[in-house]
Amino acid sequence: MDKRINIQGLEPDAYQAMIGLEKLLKASPIPLKLKSLIKIRASQINGCAYCIKMHTSEALKQGESQLRIFTLSAWRESSLYSPLERVVLQMTEEITLIAKQGLTEKTYQEAKEAFSDREIAQLILEIAVINSWNRIAVSTNMGFFPSGDN
Repeated sequence: MDKRINIQGLEPDAYQAMIGLEKLLKASPIPLKLKSLIKIRASQINGCAYCIKMHTSEALKQGESQLRIFTLSAWRESSLYSPLERVVLQMTEEITLIAKQGLTEKTYQEAKEAFSDREIAQLILEIAVINSWNRIAVSTNMGFFPSGDN
């Protein structure tokens, strides 16, 4: 699979706008551990090898356990995730797979019990941004390449 176009080079202003969103979200009070779970889980769902590699590496550096990363795709069957993390993971899946049903009222109400409206907005934006990055990476073939240039 060959790399395709370089969006950063072809549309630098749009790419910088995406980076700007990342910077805004980086400053949000949502814990890094939750942000990592969002990024890894959405990337798993979207089949983005490039983003999975990047965000699992970041999570490990931030102190996330290998076991939690390894079991993330089966989080419902695992006791390794807190109730708060489960709400965030459910939000991530429902928003990532928006065509199925979107963010359900049940999940939204569970989020309202755990987070402020502003935090819910930040979580939704976090999920939206990683989904955008996944789509950029997958559609431009930014995944792993045999030549080792990733």
